[in-house]
Amino acid sequence: MSTKKLWGGRFQEQASKWVDEFGASISFDQQMADEDIEGSLAHVKMLAYTKILNSKDVDQIVAGLEELRQELHEGKLTFTVENEDIHMNIEALLTEKIGPVAGKLHTARSRNDQVATDFHLYVKNRLPRIIDEITTLQKTLVSMAAQNVETIMPGYTHLQHAQPISYGHYLMAYYQMLKRDKERFEFNMKHTDMMPLGAAALAGTTFPIDREYTAKELGFGQVYANSLDAVSDRDFALEFLSNSSILMLHLSRFCEEISMWVSHEFKYLELSDAYTTGSSIMPQKKNPDMAELIRGKSGRVYGHLMGLLATMKSLPLAYNKDLQEDKEGVFDTVKTLLPSLKVFNGMLKTAKPNVERMKHATENDFSNATELADYLAAKGVPFREAHGIVGQLVLKGLQTHKNLQDMSLEELKEASPKIEADVYHDLKSEVAVERRHSLGGTGFDQVRIQIKNAKQELSNS
Repeated sequence: MSTKKLWGGRFQEQASKWVDEFGASISFDQQMADEDIEGSLAHVKMLAYTKILNSKDVDQIVAGLEELRQELHEGKLTFTVENEDIHMNIEALLTEKIGPVAGKLHTARSRNDQVATDFHLYVKNRLPRIIDEITTLQKTLVSMAAQNVETIMPGYTHLQHAQPISYGHYLMAYYQMLKRDKERFEFNMKHTDMMPLGAAALAGTTFPIDREYTAKELGFGQVYANSLDAVSDRDFALEFLSNSSILMLHLSRFCEEISMWVSHEFKYLELSDAYTTGSSIMPQKKNPDMAELIRGKSGRVYGHLMGLLATMKSLPLAYNKDLQEDKEGVFDTVKTLLPSLKVFNGMLKTAKPNVERMKHATENDFSNATELADYLAAKGVPFREAHGIVGQLVLKGLQTHKNLQDMSLEELKEASPKIEADVYHDLKSEVAVERRHSLGGTGFDQVRIQIKNAKQELSNS
């Protein structure tokens, strides 16, 4: 392959090899080789449609590009640092294959709009895969929630026992987070589905191109309305990284809880051996490594978002070489998100809840204190007063090592004569959960409604 720079006409000196290596992006942007060829095919077909190039030249270029695409899929293409990036590597390979006519491919096009188009296509092609993986995980959550509507567990605030809840309700909370994640990625498609090609370097072109034709060929819904914006915009990439960061945040929160739930202190969950590892020195260990890895990988995705924000914050219009730094973080985020979602789904699907342990945790604490306060409020005691009465009973229980439901009726009546024998029914953890019928609450009927609505949403997606 020729090592003469395709842009080198006005240059008299050659850069050192190490300078070439520093400036080259082929080590990573070759991941857009498919998109680059796809964009070039659409561009040259447009050049034929508008009669900017004759059909003979176009047929040669199309045939050459198709051959290159086949060789790419077969792993036969070799790229060089001397040709800097994927665009110039593909053009150099095409020139080797069909001769100087390959140089006509770049008519009415710049690498500025070419790379922006490749990048849009790269993200556009991967967003549906990410959305599909989110949907798969949502389906797992709904299935597990349906099996655990009446499984009782402690609900927490400040990591302290707060009130008993349904395990199904807990799982559906993460379904809702993923729903918002999916909506964000779906909106991301809108700004990704815009074609920069035809903006050329920054000002458009004097050739009579047809950008709408090219957009249709590439499957873009719209074209950029301003050429300066077209070559310099990376909002779609920032949105992708932001959405990815929030998604990883949600997975990380869940992984943090899983890591606690499987510990000896909690024992709420048992993870499959297929998603855990052992210790090289401690034979008894069963570590939630996959959960910990997903939690850890959230940091690298945040870093990519911060990195691109910092890169973009001071760039004048239009294109600047700084924008070469926009891709690696996105590529790595895609490679982080997809396996994280897949591994998390498998880990969760095979996890077994310790139903008895979860329920027992709600019976040996004071998480039913709110039930007693509500009980008194329902009998006419002002809630603030009821809160104080129950607080005193909790203090007494701590001092005497008795839970509220273990206190005698006489002891309870000493705190308030409004308390009757029916209070013991209300103090049961399953009753406390079942009675919370408010919209979106943890009551069994409400959890079933959430699950029904989720199934309907998923059937429409």
